[in-house]
Amino acid sequence: MRPLVALAILLSTPLVAGTLDIRVQDARGSILRDAVVYAVPEGRSLPLARKTAVMDQKNRMFIPHVLPVQTGTAVRFPNSDDIRHHVYSFSPAKPFQLPLYKGTPAKPVVFDKAGVVTLGCNIHDQMSAFIIVVDTPYFERTGGDGHATLRDVEPGKYVVHVWYPEMRDEPQPQSITIAGGERVDVSFMTQTHGHS
Repeated sequence: MRPLVALAILLSTPLVAGTLDIRVQDARGSILRDAVVYAVPEGRSLPLARKTAVMDQKNRMFIPHVLPVQTGTAVRFPNSDDIRHHVYSFSPAKPFQLPLYKGTPAKPVVFDKAGVVTLGCNIHDQMSAFIIVVDTPYFERTGGDGHATLRDVEPGKYVVHVWYPEMRDEPQPQSITIAGGERVDVSFMTQTHGHS
């Protein structure tokens, strides 16, 4: 009986997770909103997500404009407008079409491959959005202050990446180590279209 008790105590005492505080700005020092930051663990793969997310359509716009999800996530595409939309993607990570509809399609779209998925509407050319599919549960979108916080990051080595809509080339990823319990600050300086 004693070994089982010891095992139960070990399993109920998780390693102390860390926090990543990430700031993203452009070459002129301006903050970047809607950048996706994500930390990919080194040397171990993670199971596919069994989560759901929503990409709505309101006032002839996709909301949100940028939606980060983990590989395996099922995304619903409700149409909250009183007109029909035809959602599509020709992106290699997930080509699909949702022909003209109102309301919510019965089946969500499962994003099972990492990459950037660009969305459009065949009827309304001005409608565009991005779904960023990442192989990690540690991701977030920067807010109006250019910051994002990744919480409950398990101890280990990670490579931190950033993606944003106007990106020309991905900024150099950063390798970090979470020993447990600490806060790690990471900053990215980016280049956007039209900036030298």
